[in-house]
Amino acid sequence: MTDKPAIKPSLRLTLAKPRGFCAGVDRAVLIVEQALEKYGAPVYVRHEIVHNKRVVDRLRDMGAIFVDELDNVPPGDSDRPVIFSAHGVPKSVPQAADARGLDWLDATCPLVSKVHIETERHFENKRHILLIGHAGHPEVIGTMGQVPDGAITLIETVADAEAVMPPDGALAYATQTTLSVSDTAAIVAALKARFPDIAEPHKEDICYATTNRQEAVQALAAQVDRVLVIGAPNSSNSQRLVEVARQAGCPQAGLIGGAEDIDWPAMQGVAHIGLTAGASAPEEITLEVIDAFAARFALSVDEMDGRDEQVSFKLPRQLRSA
Repeated sequence: MTDKPAIKPSLRLTLAKPRGFCAGVDRAVLIVEQALEKYGAPVYVRHEIVHNKRVVDRLRDMGAIFVDELDNVPPGDSDRPVIFSAHGVPKSVPQAADARGLDWLDATCPLVSKVHIETERHFENKRHILLIGHAGHPEVIGTMGQVPDGAITLIETVADAEAVMPPDGALAYATQTTLSVSDTAAIVAALKARFPDIAEPHKEDICYATTNRQEAVQALAAQVDRVLVIGAPNSSNSQRLVEVARQAGCPQAGLIGGAEDIDWPAMQGVAHIGLTAGASAPEEITLEVIDAFAARFALSVDEMDGRDEQVSFKLPRQLRSA
């Protein structure tokens, strides 16, 4: 007599839409790929091109070498191209690259570049800039590095906005592109209450991809028992998705790098899982997570209604004929 196969428990899994790669990440990864195709290996990349280990490891296997600073590019490889990450860099970085005679390509997301340009204009118009963002994040370091020291004050919380004492004169604010939409709105409200004449961005700095993914996970969290967000611990937009899901009714929402990080005992007894991915997480990881659930559960998968993103950005001129 043979044992009957174990009956898998039923589980419904709903995918957020949109999720995963945004246009800025797509462009940055493609820049590294096409630079390798055009120039051959190695090409150097200053910092992680995007915040995802899977993406970085794949590009490293193709011949990209990731360095912390330009000084880590060996003198013997000064003829090799250097790529700046999607998060943007201070002005001092391309200046240093030029001083060393390095050929560089800029993979900064165009929506981050927009913040850089507006920041420079505010400085030129003699406005002190209040930058809403997270201290130490590469994007914040890059934005602060567009203008001289002392021209920007970093604001991280509502409490900061209520306590900041900027220098006398005109003010403007800008924001990191990957922040929580609701948290940022509260900070902006606090700044406007204190400084009614503060200049604001012509168009909101938080990028379309961040906003769309947060709206999607908020709707998702309202209909599922638990939310999993695929992303890296150092990915700001992924961490914000976890926060938004928790605020929207899923207090146990959590971040995973992939299927290997899922707490399977915690999944027992859960009827409906919501799954999304940060803007730096490739779709292949989402598919692997689905497969891992399918191996353990009688799984039904559906995708929520959501926005179709049709945004794309041009490559740097050096690669347009590659």
